[in-house]
Amino acid sequence: MRKAHAAWSRSTERDDAIQAWAWLAEPYDAAPATGALAGVGFGVKDVIDVAGMPTRCGSPATSSDPARWDASCVAQLRAAGAVPIGKTVTAEFAYVSPGPTRNPHRASHTPGGSSSGSAAAVAAGMVDIALGTQTGGSMIRPAAFCGVVGFKPTFGRVHRQGMTVLCDSLDTIGWFSRTVAQSQTVASVLLPQDAPRVATTRAALSVPSLAPLIVPTRAPRVAVLVCDGIGTLESASRQALEDEATRLRQQGATLFTPGYDADLKELLHLHSRIMHAELARAMLPVAHSPQADQLSPALRDAVTLGLAIPYAEYVQCQQTRDRLARDWLERFADVDVILTPSAPGPAPEGLQSTGSSVFNRVWSLLGWPALHVPTGKTASGLPVGVQWVARPDQDHALLAWAADQQALPAPAP
Repeated sequence: MRKAHAAWSRSTERDDAIQAWAWLAEPYDAAPATGALAGVGFGVKDVIDVAGMPTRCGSPATSSDPARWDASCVAQLRAAGAVPIGKTVTAEFAYVSPGPTRNPHRASHTPGGSSSGSAAAVAAGMVDIALGTQTGGSMIRPAAFCGVVGFKPTFGRVHRQGMTVLCDSLDTIGWFSRTVAQSQTVASVLLPQDAPRVATTRAALSVPSLAPLIVPTRAPRVAVLVCDGIGTLESASRQALEDEATRLRQQGATLFTPGYDADLKELLHLHSRIMHAELARAMLPVAHSPQADQLSPALRDAVTLGLAIPYAEYVQCQQTRDRLARDWLERFADVDVILTPSAPGPAPEGLQSTGSSVFNRVWSLLGWPALHVPTGKTASGLPVGVQWVARPDQDHALLAWAADQQALPAPAP
């Protein structure tokens, strides 16, 4: 409990400058905690319920009444000894309109979103662990901009009971941490190795467990997806990717660059159509309530766009998604891990936008696990890093791979 109280104290001292927290609650004295996360204070994105705290989803259109029960993921962390100390700021309904959170590395730059408060709270040293969610790039992008580890598990691996779901076939609960080792500890709690995927309406995304990530009898095979066909990569992010590729070659890994630009563009289109169709239906109760005028113009426009998508088109998009998901599993059957950008560049200046998620949405659509690992900083002090991706259900293996990579020395010049 002392660790949790220390996290709460740091948060109260530092949050005026960062504004990462929507709600803070001083931990109360209790019996000594036991478990893998004994006494660790953690933050919870304000779309996930914590008993006794309101879930406002970054919007005045929601109720201020406290939640009666913990979300499943919060209850699991509590059972492992962790202590929730508050709710972190989210973009409005985890969409695009940002909250007040600032980037701890430079206050005039975005922390990313929509899990902005969780990433910033970890980056500012307030907590070691914070829960977030991802629909498009809401875990990986803020992790990149804030310089922390961010992990989005395989879709369906973390139970969403007690979460305000925006897009039923996309939303995934993940977490931020200061190190990959801490992320592995959280994974040991939220992703038991022998646990099946939880039930979702997206049953078609379930695939059998695959072979181990790295085949010990040969050199690692790494696909390097630069994704030039879907976004502009700034020099800092490109250099981070090239440095990591150099490191891998020096280790003896086999690297290759598949050319899937056409598929990437189609996957991005599918993500947009599916996301807006599901978002619109999830938001209908609020959009038709007396509180509708408290929604941002961007969210109201998104609802309008989504409602204009015919159901037949939505079904067709899901069918195409399933076909491409099967194709990509076959294409990457002999690939151990994918190295790809986390973000176009360092955190952009300004707080009116959370930045581009173009390099994250494909993995959200496919449901593959993705991990951002910081690799350094620019000359101006802004964090950069890379994104590691693995096939579905290789979550623990992906984290183990990244932990091994963090332990290796920098590449020789």
